Amino acid sequence: MFKNQPKGLYALALANTGERFGYYTMLAIFLLFIQAKFGFSAAVATQIYSIFLAAVYFMPLFGGILADKIGYGKCVTLGIFVMFAGYLCLAVPTGADVMGKVMMFGALALIAVGTGLFKGNLQVMVGNLYDDPKYSSKRDAAFSLFYMAINIGAMFAPSMAKYVTNFFLAKSGLFYDANIPSLAHQCMNGVITPENSDKLSSLASQMSGAAGMDMPTFSQYYIEQLSTAYNYGFAVACVSLVLSVAIYYACRSWFKHADVNSKQAKTANVQEVELTPAQTKSRITALLLVFAVVIFFWMAFHQNGATMTIFARDYTANVAEGFTRIGFNIWNLALIAASIYTLFATFQSTVLRSRVISGVVTLVLWGIVAYQYMGADAAVNIQPSDFQQFNPFFVVALTPVSLLIFSSLASRGKEPSAPRKIGLGMLVAAVGFLILTLGSIGLASPAELGGTVSPDLVSPNWLISTYLVLTFAELLLSPMGISFVSKVAPPKYKGAMMGCWFAATAIGNYLVSIPGLLWDKLPLWGIWSLLIALCLISAVFIFSIMKKLEAATE
Repeated sequence: MFKNQPKGLYALALANTGERFGYYTMLAIFLLFIQAKFGFSAAVATQIYSIFLAAVYFMPLFGGILADKIGYGKCVTLGIFVMFAGYLCLAVPTGADVMGKVMMFGALALIAVGTGLFKGNLQVMVGNLYDDPKYSSKRDAAFSLFYMAINIGAMFAPSMAKYVTNFFLAKSGLFYDANIPSLAHQCMNGVITPENSDKLSSLASQMSGAAGMDMPTFSQYYIEQLSTAYNYGFAVACVSLVLSVAIYYACRSWFKHADVNSKQAKTANVQEVELTPAQTKSRITALLLVFAVVIFFWMAFHQNGATMTIFARDYTANVAEGFTRIGFNIWNLALIAASIYTLFATFQSTVLRSRVISGVVTLVLWGIVAYQYMGADAAVNIQPSDFQQFNPFFVVALTPVSLLIFSSLASRGKEPSAPRKIGLGMLVAAVGFLILTLGSIGLASPAELGGTVSPDLVSPNWLISTYLVLTFAELLLSPMGISFVSKVAPPKYKGAMMGCWFAATAIGNYLVSIPGLLWDKLPLWGIWSLLIALCLISAVFIFSIMKKLEAATE
């Protein structure tokens, strides 16, 4: 799995891990932040969230075009500093006034531009490492490992966001409760019902920081302190970017040879594959068709930070009991993920001593997890952002399983092509939302709740199961899609084509807002059924053009 990979892969992967840790720490609480601070409705909040995601993933198109002219490394460096400025602005506490909104939207613009310069161009350099015939057969595996590294950062991000939020709330004598932000805004706006007013008073009475306050004063105080706690959570991204830039420059010699665009290659007399105009057109056409399909995957998948987060807040139990508790301790998840790699090493190592050591380490890791599980409280309190750690955990844990399956198929000449994997991923994504549909049957619609938490809360296992299946879909689609782009893109358009992959992702991310706009208008099962239908239609489309896509890779 890790054997015979170029050193540059690890340097670029670790640099991206740090950046993604900060990004996903911010993203885990962003929608909750704008709803709590500014009192936005679900429709408005998801619209802002989706526009931001769209901008983050659309800007790599321009970043790629620029890199094809001035170089990938220069764009990556510039992107890090622009992102840092954006996260720093987002971390500054402001009022919930016009100036506060200007500061927030300005920060989001800087983050989007910086990501556009950084993200796609870093991945082009990864792909360039595998233009060397010595490594070309390892391209798909390399992008799976690169994708796994991204998700190591993403896995720890929600726990960091929760820790920072809870820490600063506790310093003010407060604690987080999903009911309070909505109730507090109702109170401040003078539209709270007597029933909800009693609920707010009951919650306030449990907090030492609310002593002696009337409800309007408490509401204002709670929103200010919660918003500030979220600001400190955003500051984590600044620190993680510092680590990323340190890794990038410390290990630059490992991948410097991959920091060459087509223009620079000609200047240095580096030989590139020459394509005829017909071949170039065929490859670009194939890529554009794939881009059209992945739009709908990302529209569905990135509901994790939008409607699925709202579902976690308003419809899912805020305590985990029984075996489910094990997943709400990030260190348990990290140890379980690590044990999967040591278990694989136990069976795959060719040296007996290494196999024994790996086996012993695996047993020790499992023992620590069992000890922590048995010592945990019978009921563990959870927050909506906690669920976002499951997808990256599943990516990290399942990557070696995925590589084993596909390497086994490859050895028998039966490994599906990258386009076929993408089609299968769309089918699996439909199954993921089918699980959530089944879990939503019988629940009140968002319109019936009127902004409050449902009295009928479902088990966290519905969301966890959905994340598990969506992760299978993601592993079939995302790293394979990036690998496909790096392989098929004509040399002089590599940056632009990788940018187009992210532009397609951007369109999908903007469409994330559609379920949010329909949130108060449809029953829950209707929201998820819409996503199922889109995934199935996309799968049918990609399988109908499979021959054309596979011909372009030959």
